[in-house]
Amino acid sequence: MITLKHAELFRCDLRARMPFRYGIATMTWLPHVILRLTWEIDGVAHTGLAADNLPPKWFTKDPKRLLEDEVDEMLRVISAAVAHARGTRAETPFAFWRELEAAQAAWAAWASSEKLPPLLSNFGTSFVERALIHAVCRARGATLTSALRENLLGIELGALQPSLAGTAPRDWLPATPPAEVFARHTVGLSDPMWPGEIAAEDRVDDGLPQSLDACIRFYGLRHFKIKINGEAARDRDRLARMSAVFAAECGGDFAFSLDGNESFHDVASFAGYYRDLVAAPELRALWPHLLYVEQPWHRSVALSPAIGELARAWPDRPPIIIDESDAELASLPTALALGYAGTSHKNCKGVFKSVVNASLLAQRRATGATAVLSGEDLANVGPVGLLQDLAAQAALGVTSVERNGHHYFAGLAQFPPALQAHALAQHGDLFVRHAGAGATAGDWPRLAVRGGKLALGSVLRAPFGVAGEPDLSGMTAVEV
Repeated sequence: MITLKHAELFRCDLRARMPFRYGIATMTWLPHVILRLTWEIDGVAHTGLAADNLPPKWFTKDPKRLLEDEVDEMLRVISAAVAHARGTRAETPFAFWRELEAAQAAWAAWASSEKLPPLLSNFGTSFVERALIHAVCRARGATLTSALRENLLGIELGALQPSLAGTAPRDWLPATPPAEVFARHTVGLSDPMWPGEIAAEDRVDDGLPQSLDACIRFYGLRHFKIKINGEAARDRDRLARMSAVFAAECGGDFAFSLDGNESFHDVASFAGYYRDLVAAPELRALWPHLLYVEQPWHRSVALSPAIGELARAWPDRPPIIIDESDAELASLPTALALGYAGTSHKNCKGVFKSVVNASLLAQRRATGATAVLSGEDLANVGPVGLLQDLAAQAALGVTSVERNGHHYFAGLAQFPPALQAHALAQHGDLFVRHAGAGATAGDWPRLAVRGGKLALGSVLRAPFGVAGEPDLSGMTAVEV
């Protein structure tokens, strides 16, 4: 039997080293929180952790709301999920998650004057879910991969997807997770391509690269995620400048995804926009390297019947996946029926849901159909959230994972010294000591992107990615 006994939440506000413009928001700071839950599992106490950034404007995409109000709302959904978990009892982690998910969804339906979107309410559920998975992996001495292959989490695929009835995660997920993954570097909407594009007052002096060309040389990058916002002339100009950087720094050895950031509210307009981009002579060299297009349509129309009509009229469309629209258990099957190629995994959307999604896509792939499970990000950083995200991505078989926390934040410089020391001691293959400068002078851990890739050895050996017991005493305790 699984019961929740105690909950603690810790917060650390992070300042970005440079602005990150994505969609309707430009991020200059955000809170990072770590949830520590103590569980009783078969009569024995075990603790588990979960962590994430609280990114304003991603869950709601409401331009009118204050950033502080959105942060408070994210903390509220985490607290609500913890409250629901206190009243839940179950025999398996999967059964516990299903009861929790139902309770959180019912609460979200009446929690405010406007119904909380599922993507936001499930954010709270995912915190509790991740902390439970971590505790179970610790209790069983298991990694996430072994826990999935041995089904220590009690996952019943057929309970959520009838086509998977009679199968288990081990039938669909890789027997051996990848030992390394490409760090797919985000190019934000305001990121400079060359050093000459950076105004003197905007230059960052911390020893880390800032312009795209410098990032490629510093990290050896080969995979990229390019943000667009639907302004055709502006996007075309930025893509042309990026193409020139790729040609100069990567030759023909690169790949990229295109992130639409829900920019298109009219279904048909994206098709015309995309065809115009492909037809532009200055962009011709890009398209052979395209992996897929991510969520170009606003969530209000992204799963509407009009998408299916467009798909039938556009047989040579690129692979298009959902991201923000992947908010509920039925989202991916609905999207596939409309002509999408797949979805993304972020831990904030839920690990169990992604295990089901990955299995469904593997089943589809076995028939010869295109099926994409991408790895995306929330500017994720260590010392817990990044590790758990990478552990999940690898267990699901994702080999190209968006990483941008290392670019927009100065490593772990803003975390307490004990957490910095823990990252270097326990995950020395993933973090390296960096000699900072300027406002971030001193030695601190940064992500070790080498040859454009991340080594996952210590992450794959640890229970749900996190080795040892991180010391959270230097963070600010928050009521939960």
